Amino acid sequence: MKIGIFYGSTTGITEDIANRVGTLLKADVMEVAEISKVEEYDIAIFATSTWGMGDLQDNWQEGLEILKTKNLTGKKVAFIGVGDQESFGDSFVDGIGIIYEEIKDKGITLIGQTSTDGYSYSNSTGILDGDFLGLVIDENNQSNLTDGRIKLWIESVR
Repeated sequence: MKIGIFYGSTTGITEDIANRVGTLLKADVMEVAEISKVEEYDIAIFATSTWGMGDLQDNWQEGLEILKTKNLTGKKVAFIGVGDQESFGDSFVDGIGIIYEEIKDKGITLIGQTSTDGYSYSNSTGILDGDFLGLVIDENNQSNLTDGRIKLWIESVR
């Protein structure tokens, strides 16, 4: 099974998480600028941070427009959301929610949802049916939990 991780990163944190996950999954890891390759993969993982008051990471703006034109029918899709639950608790990991909303009706199979337990936030569009849409990382406030969260998530995606 061929896995591609597409990330947008401003500060390097999302890139680091994408690369760590990619190493463990033996996945191809690419910047979102290469999103046109998404159809080459059986599993596509979209990694983004959330900026401001719930805005998608800048590199994803153009990438999302390209992604919307791609055939994702039958593709397994997972998400990695990076956010700051203390400073931006009312828009925590909204970036993954924005991407999901744009592609949810394109015949995808969502995989890798995770529990919201252990996080403290007031609102997030990165939640579906009570769970996060994917792996959620808060390096600002819970970096000590990152490795464990990645390992557990990898097992669920495999």
